[in-house]
Amino acid sequence: MTVMNVLIGVAVVFFALGALAALYRLVTGPTLLDRVVASDVLLVTVMCGLGAEMAINHHATTLPLLLVLAAFAFIGSVSVAKFMGRRDDT
Repeated sequence: MTVMNVLIGVAVVFFALGALAALYRLVTGPTLLDRVVASDVLLVTVMCGLGAEMAINHHATTLPLLLVLAAFAFIGSVSVAKFMGRRDDT
């Protein structure tokens, strides 16, 4: 077993732990904002995993998927923030 395989295994474990923590907060979050932050963390974790996979395998074929996920995360966060801002004004 090479050092690279060990590092990849450690990275996978950390990404999985981050995703599980985000899923837990997504399900049990007491407020809507907790759930939105958890969904953003989950999306970023998935994006980091895809980026790590691209770096390990030396390709860029999933780059469009990363860009779409980043756009969805940004648009979703801004939409919820705008909705929550309007809700607090009333």
